[in-house]
Amino acid sequence: MGSLDHPDNAAAPQDDATPGPSLGGGTPWFLNWRFWLGIGIAALSIWYVARGIPLESVLEAMKQADLLLLFAASVPCYVAATWVRALRWRHLTNSVTEIDRVPLFHAQAIGFLVNNILPLRVGEFVRSWYLARQQGVSATSILGTVVIERVIDVVCVLLIAAASLTWAGRGGDSLLAKGTMLLLPAACVPVMGLVVIRLFPEQVIRVAHFFAKPLPDRIASELERLVRRFADGLHSLSLGSHLAWILVHSVVIWLLLSTIPMLAGIYAFGLELGDPVETLMVSWILLAAVGVAVAIPSTPGFFGTYQLAFNSVLERFGVTPAEALALGLLVWFVFWSSLVVLGLIVLRSQHTSLGELTFQSSSADDPSGKDPATENR
Repeated sequence: MGSLDHPDNAAAPQDDATPGPSLGGGTPWFLNWRFWLGIGIAALSIWYVARGIPLESVLEAMKQADLLLLFAASVPCYVAATWVRALRWRHLTNSVTEIDRVPLFHAQAIGFLVNNILPLRVGEFVRSWYLARQQGVSATSILGTVVIERVIDVVCVLLIAAASLTWAGRGGDSLLAKGTMLLLPAACVPVMGLVVIRLFPEQVIRVAHFFAKPLPDRIASELERLVRRFADGLHSLSLGSHLAWILVHSVVIWLLLSTIPMLAGIYAFGLELGDPVETLMVSWILLAAVGVAVAIPSTPGFFGTYQLAFNSVLERFGVTPAEALALGLLVWFVFWSSLVVLGLIVLRSQHTSLGELTFQSSSADDPSGKDPATENR
């Protein structure tokens, strides 16, 4: 008898071969241009932020840090944030199908694992495909809920940046402040796009069909199917009680569980950034900068862009470049290692290999690929 996580074992692999990780189209990761683009962005970012900073100064700053405080305060928050994200995701996937919290937590953990080792947020496709396979539903509909998640997170990050910069009264002419003011209106574009698809799915499908006319009939019909299933994943936008819980979970994720690791890093390095309120404001500005850095599809594990965010913020508040880089490296390592270990534990508990997931889910972004919901029937 099948369990909740393995319904009737319909999704079990048909053979024992374990394909290598892929970023799409079945291409091995080491031959895919997107992987090397991510590596290039990481290398360029870390070079830019570390140029002119003596390595000895960075290592000395790391030696002075209270690693016990950093790990003890941060690791539980990353695990708890993954669980709360699963709770929030449940209110989004409820319109597609009723899913228990545990499979959602497993999918979230696996998605974070893949994002931390492969570039360009491939983990979002992997977790959508994995959850769809486990539940026997449309991966495209699940992916629609993931898009909503990303939009919610971007809006949260920009609101935190705007509020904290205004409160701190600093950097009105800074790049971060100007960028935040420019991105706030830009964040409304995907929100409006989701609302339009949600309220007028048939009209959007007709528009997609019009532009798909030059394409072969098979591809045009496949695109129509994808748009329709994507719209199915947006039904939670109209559910009032679900939206209320989504708001509550988003506040807990960003203003509590994501803030504590930033504060832990600041206090672990003994940085003097003012009174507790001012320190909290700086941590929120830092969180916003990191949120923007990790929201942009880029490097494996967000390495390089993560450190760039730390230095661009902390140097404006009197922190030396060496201390800022050391803090960015250690906070990133705790974040990266916590989620990688959590994801590996989940993979082991589910008797699933990373190679299988990344290879089989590579068709999730391919319009000609099969949907797990179809394969399971």
